Amino acid sequence: MNYKTSPLRSDAASRPSANLSKGYSAVFATVFIWSVPSLFMFYLNRYYDPWAQNFYRYSVACIAITPLLFYQIRRGGPGIDMHAVKLCLLPCLPNVVHQVTQVMALFYIGPGVYTIFTRASVIFTALLALAFFPEERVVIRQWQFQLGTLLGLIGAFGVIWFQANANSHDHHVALPGLFIAFTATFCWALYGVLIKRPSAELGSIRSFGVVSFITSTLLFPLTLAFGKIGTPFQAGVEANLVLIISAVTCITLAHVLYYVAIREIGVALSQSLQLLCPAIAMALSAWLFGERLTHAQLWSAGILLIGAFLAMRTKPIATAETAENI
Repeated sequence: MNYKTSPLRSDAASRPSANLSKGYSAVFATVFIWSVPSLFMFYLNRYYDPWAQNFYRYSVACIAITPLLFYQIRRGGPGIDMHAVKLCLLPCLPNVVHQVTQVMALFYIGPGVYTIFTRASVIFTALLALAFFPEERVVIRQWQFQLGTLLGLIGAFGVIWFQANANSHDHHVALPGLFIAFTATFCWALYGVLIKRPSAELGSIRSFGVVSFITSTLLFPLTLAFGKIGTPFQAGVEANLVLIISAVTCITLAHVLYYVAIREIGVALSQSLQLLCPAIAMALSAWLFGERLTHAQLWSAGILLIGAFLAMRTKPIATAETAENI
């Protein structure tokens, strides 16, 4: 594999018949959609505990993807069997941890800050891919990857560390919040690596349908044990409507649109444009919730995004392929 070839050029060259307008429309739609999940979750924290919020969001997403799954099967596509369930079970474990901890993290940090911090998942995913796919460890010798990883980790720590503690007069976020945020991002990266094989074997709609079903199933007993299963009856119509919209758009619709973007304009460009998400999320959070970054956080955010960009341009192909499973 020739790593000296620009991923943007190689993606474009491999898609001579690609519908660029369709691809750009899809990718910019996903950029906007993936700028708002943390805002939805931050709002829903007023009404839903982390367990119930994720159980119902993933249940709605599962229901939303079902018609597409049945349509694919009716057109001659393969159905769902125990082999598909077994393939997707392992990736669902870190996905469940990620879903719960990302909501918990929003009790300590703002939605804009969290969206910036999650860009560090690019770094973690690349490092995990190097561990899981030995044939691609040659990439670790590239200076762009080494520098990007270092900058990304420094920036990620700074964005969180310089977040003021809302529950005290401390100028730093509480240590539990720091740990929860890192756990959420690491588990998301681990899910991204583990889902590579199921996604490649089952396809986008089948793999997401199975993942959403298993994730909902795993979250159900956790919600019974630690959350409040009856929350929808107490939250009110507005909160429940926001939950449904967030699930259908941020989980189901974005998943499908991102696959369209990857098919039409390629993984590299689709991923690079996702770096616009933090800016949009920060602007919306400042408008809706009055969130502001300190000067130290702004510098840290810049360092993190530069590091993520460098790592994305040199990371293993295995990592690039798993990006479509976000």
